Amino acid sequence: MSNGYPLLILALGTLGGILFLAIGARKQVADLKNDPARSNIIKDHGGPPRPNRPGTEH
Repeated sequence: MSNGYPLLILALGTLGGILFLAIGARKQVADLKNDPARSNIIKDHGGPPRPNRPGTEH
């Protein structure tokens, strides 16, 4: 093996691991939303918006 192959293997392994974790996180969010097509924001997060603070009406 030349000196470049272990570094290439390590780089590809790191990218593969990151890709694996990203796919797992996307699946986890999609399962929480019960909607695998859109998994970037969890459905029904938070409540209604808060009212404006007094004195900030324009």
